[in-house]
Amino acid sequence: MLKLFKENIRIAFGSIRTQLLRTILTVLIIAIGITALVGILTVVSALENTISSDFASMGANTFNINQYENEIRNRGGQEREIINPIISYPEAVAFQNKFNYPFTETSVSFTATSTAEVKYEATETDPEISILGVDQHFITNSGLETNLGRNFTGFDIDNNSYVCVVGSDFEKGLLKDVNPIDKIISIRGAKFKVIGVLKEKGSTFGNSQDLRVLIPIQVARSLFTTPDINYTMSVMVAKKELLDQAIDNATSTMRRVRKLSPVKDNNFGVVRSDDLINRILGITKYLGLASWLIGIITVLGSSIALMNIMIVSVTERTREIGVRKALGAKKTTIAFQFFIETLLIGQLGGLVGIIFGILIGFGVATAMSFVFVIPWGAIMAAFITSFIVAIVSGLYPAVKAARLDPIEALRYE
Repeated sequence: MLKLFKENIRIAFGSIRTQLLRTILTVLIIAIGITALVGILTVVSALENTISSDFASMGANTFNINQYENEIRNRGGQEREIINPIISYPEAVAFQNKFNYPFTETSVSFTATSTAEVKYEATETDPEISILGVDQHFITNSGLETNLGRNFTGFDIDNNSYVCVVGSDFEKGLLKDVNPIDKIISIRGAKFKVIGVLKEKGSTFGNSQDLRVLIPIQVARSLFTTPDINYTMSVMVAKKELLDQAIDNATSTMRRVRKLSPVKDNNFGVVRSDDLINRILGITKYLGLASWLIGIITVLGSSIALMNIMIVSVTERTREIGVRKALGAKKTTIAFQFFIETLLIGQLGGLVGIIFGILIGFGVATAMSFVFVIPWGAIMAAFITSFIVAIVSGLYPAVKAARLDPIEALRYE
């Protein structure tokens, strides 16, 4: 059996060589469909991986309570804009004091400014630094880690110490070539001692997460006294199975803080750390479906082309089939020979398509700064698709060749 299989492979390659141009065109037609499928799935995989990496910084098993800025709701057939009120500092503190769900830790923070100048000795940054007022739980709840130094302590926050934790870009810029720990930087004329440097996080949708300075919340409130400061409460739940119950409890607590009646909707937002990423990843599924649709349409055309080339091959080799049958070849042997030939052409097209698809996906992912990953799922899908195409396309020509009458086949010119 193995010897017969090897012989069929040899004959198939010989037939492919004698019909080289026709085979190349068929392989390219199959490859185009597989390239479209693998290319789009590769880009989608890279996009999903990038989104997952970007939003991992939000922390695991956490949720935030903040303001829904501009939510459009349909009321009475007309759309109107509903703007939720900001979360004030008294409300944030009241929530923190009243919310005492087990295995949770609550952090209060706010963005003081995103256009600050930070100075170190005679050097200063461009006005593009974000200053955040935070407490001792912010770094942990946000999924951040310190690369150098330490996090804030309760003593730092309670005593309004002029200390800060800076983003990783400060090591490459303002505090380059020096040990940043215990260095003094200036923000709005106030002197802060650097006690820690955050690990690099990169950019989220073009916004750098490493150009920021964290300072104690009360110090930030004294330096940045702009009206209508909007605060955020971040809650970490130690046990994942308690996350849903903790969110329900937090929602109830915030409604009590805002004295909302039972018939009124929430005028604040509760956002899970995995909520936004799940929504975006849900959208990427449609891209995957689109790639399958494009791939199937193209592969359908390639399967027709492959079937045609095999029917022509059967017609051209009618006399050869007659000779083989006259020498004792069985119907299954003849059918298997043409079937193997079809499979080889189909898999060659699939292989070429996979290579081009990955290269195109890698190029697009690199150009758009996505985190490239090898799409093993797409590769398996491409192999299976090309295999199915070969089976469907080769079935009729193989059966036709097997059913040829040997006497009539020998007469064929």
